[in-house]
Amino acid sequence: MKEGWENYFLGDIAHIGAGNSAPQKKELFLNGTIPFVRTSDVGQIRIGSISETRDRLNEEGVRKMRLVPAGSVLVPKSGASTFLNHRVKLARDAYVSSHLATIKARPEFALDSFVYYFLMTVRAQDLIQDHKYPSLKLSDLNNIAIDLPSPRVQKRIVAILDEAFTGIDTAIANTEKNLANARNLFESSLSNVFTKRDEGWKETKLRDVCNIKHGFAFKSEFFVKDSDYVVLTPGSFYESGGFRDQGKKTKYYQGEIPDGYLMDKGMFLIAMTEQAAGLLGSPLIVPEASKYLHNQRLGLVQPFDDVEWHNDFFFHQLNTREFRDAVQLSASGVKVRHTSPTKLGEIDICFPPTIGKQKEIADRLNEIQEEVRKLASSYQQKLNSLKELKQSLLQKAFSGELTATKATTEAILKEEEIA
Repeated sequence: MKEGWENYFLGDIAHIGAGNSAPQKKELFLNGTIPFVRTSDVGQIRIGSISETRDRLNEEGVRKMRLVPAGSVLVPKSGASTFLNHRVKLARDAYVSSHLATIKARPEFALDSFVYYFLMTVRAQDLIQDHKYPSLKLSDLNNIAIDLPSPRVQKRIVAILDEAFTGIDTAIANTEKNLANARNLFESSLSNVFTKRDEGWKETKLRDVCNIKHGFAFKSEFFVKDSDYVVLTPGSFYESGGFRDQGKKTKYYQGEIPDGYLMDKGMFLIAMTEQAAGLLGSPLIVPEASKYLHNQRLGLVQPFDDVEWHNDFFFHQLNTREFRDAVQLSASGVKVRHTSPTKLGEIDICFPPTIGKQKEIADRLNEIQEEVRKLASSYQQKLNSLKELKQSLLQKAFSGELTATKATTEAILKEEEIA
């Protein structure tokens, strides 16, 4: 044990409970002014303080509820959100959903903020017994071991982490902004190509330049753990277009393959089902011959013989906001959106009349896209480093390494390149 620190269980030094069952009657939220915190509100914050909520209860709605005091730490305790390790601290008294555990430090033992930072080091995955049905028991939270220094040292640690995290959060916000700007740079370049096009481009419907063929419904009884053949699905597409290797989720097939559904390299597909937001209308160019199978819910684009068609050019066109918006307008379905070859065929497209010009434009867009990818990768690496730095500081804090003087703390930060 660290010198001067004492060992406790979390239940010894904090009040641990759960929130309230969510009211089901709409009238209990009518003209409400009192915050009611749900896991979705916690998910919006992820890490930090929370004072505003989407739902607000009226006086009748909270009449039989337990009020959770400001300073309490909220931890998701049931459902998939448990795995996300979100930790938020109430900035005001509030009523809380039963899907959240509430942890309020006992003032004679610990500071609220000290417990809040400590809980960032606790992984829910290590406490959950059945990952198929994730839930945290209050008894498991009670039995978490925690070492406590004196109140004076706690204050020092909290002050150091507050200052460091403020700086890191600012750096994260700036990096996320730069990352968004980098991605917007390519989208802007892509849009300009098609909205500020040269004279002489052809304008027509997609159905006038190609046929779109439905895939085959490969039966799941022939799916195997490994095979020479892979069934493409909407999950094989990135939302921004392109082939996604699904890793362990790859669907291998060992069965009879109908003629015309084993694909050649360079074949062009469109996702016609939106399994994830932004996926509908996403294009894919088949990366390898005699391996991938044309599955249902995917449209195979078959350009007509008399049409000048360059894959990369039309790949980029199908990724424009204008084309994707048109696909959404063509779709039906509420929970899962679908489109069809006929509906896709009615969408307007435009293109230069020669493959040479199409290739020139596509090559330029490919170059810009590659530069943006490199830039985005750099920003993403910086984001990852900043988040890792937070964890590093937390580990130092609760191993007693951040209780030194400010000069020592600054030296640690400088060593981590976040002075």
